Amino acid sequence: MPVKTRPLVAHVALAAAVAIAATACSGSGDPAASGGPEKVTVWIMKDSVTDAFLTRFRTGFEAEHKDIDLDIQIQEWDGIGEKVTAALASNDAPDVIEVGNTQVAQYAASGGVRDLTDRTDELNGADWLPGLAEPGKVDGKQYGIPWYAANRVVIYHKDLFSRAGVTAPPKTQAEWLAVTAKLNRGTSQGIYLPGQNWYTLSGFIWEEGGDLAVKDGTAWKGTLDSPQALAGMDFYRQLQALGKGPKDSDEAKPPQAEVFAKGDVAQIISVPGGAKIVEEVNPALKGKLGFFPIPGRTAEKPGAVFTGGSDLIVPEASTHPEAAYEVVEALAGEKWQTDLARTMSYVPNRTSLAAVIQNDEGTAAMAAGAAQGRATPNSPRWAAVEATNPIKQYMTAVLTGTDPARAAADASRSITETLGS
Repeated sequence: MPVKTRPLVAHVALAAAVAIAATACSGSGDPAASGGPEKVTVWIMKDSVTDAFLTRFRTGFEAEHKDIDLDIQIQEWDGIGEKVTAALASNDAPDVIEVGNTQVAQYAASGGVRDLTDRTDELNGADWLPGLAEPGKVDGKQYGIPWYAANRVVIYHKDLFSRAGVTAPPKTQAEWLAVTAKLNRGTSQGIYLPGQNWYTLSGFIWEEGGDLAVKDGTAWKGTLDSPQALAGMDFYRQLQALGKGPKDSDEAKPPQAEVFAKGDVAQIISVPGGAKIVEEVNPALKGKLGFFPIPGRTAEKPGAVFTGGSDLIVPEASTHPEAAYEVVEALAGEKWQTDLARTMSYVPNRTSLAAVIQNDEGTAAMAAGAAQGRATPNSPRWAAVEATNPIKQYMTAVLTGTDPARAAADASRSITETLGS
């Protein structure tokens, strides 16, 4: 394409723009450089927190940090991966970004995320929930700072428990199977557990000491065929059989809250907020739902669970990295963690803060489980595994009669190939 000649006025305007940009890059155009406050841009995901929380945080933070102005921008989850990746590769990134805890490895692989390892002690990193802290660490370096967590619990129908003579929630996996078998009588289902609830399976595998995949040297290897992982799948099979959950779909098809709302299901596995959805569908169940942590192999502690939630990252391209860190430090600190947990019924990022939500039965059960929380394998390619999800296909195969060892070997091979591609 031929290059067109611009009028002289355009050349002058362009030269002026270049000069202004050069001044800005040199720092003299920055308000902070001329004595004004630094403008720190923070990306927060839509519906992660309420507007009221953000208003309180902005007002309180700026009152304590007169040299910082916060520009909090709400982002949509749809397409956020591409948007964050592009921002990290640019020279115009926000200063702080909220990201899903399992996304940190993917973003860190780009080289555009600041290493905050040397700040973990002052952030009380030894007290962080493992399910948030572990995925934020890549190759021994802490890129993601835990913000909040949520994990699954058992929501149960108190009336059905009472009618079956069950006076207390089970504390061990063996008790759980026995109680659920007792509840699975007549027209009542002991539990509604779809065949492809792979996050729940993950917890059962971790509880046995297994994993979905492990790093072998520099490469990742699928490990659903290990004896420990097979034991986790066998427990899932036994529990799933004590209800009428479909073997070939997950908790979204059909929505399990709607199934539970019919009133003939004794238990589902869900985040505590699922109870609110159940009550919206069937208001008659309000006050009749209880919660308990997913049981472990022994009564000493709850079972392992997948911990979802968010971490905070600081891009390398941030023009205000120290001010950005101060924002992260505040959001991850005790004052705002307490406010966030009480506002949103989230689990705080530290185990020592669990007491701030003990008055909420569902959140208290979630917090107890969160102490045993884990996350998916910390590979930048894990998202590609979830895209095709051979774990779901493996679960359905086992539940419909395929030899577990053979199905697990096939699924493990698929995971290995995807993580190595």
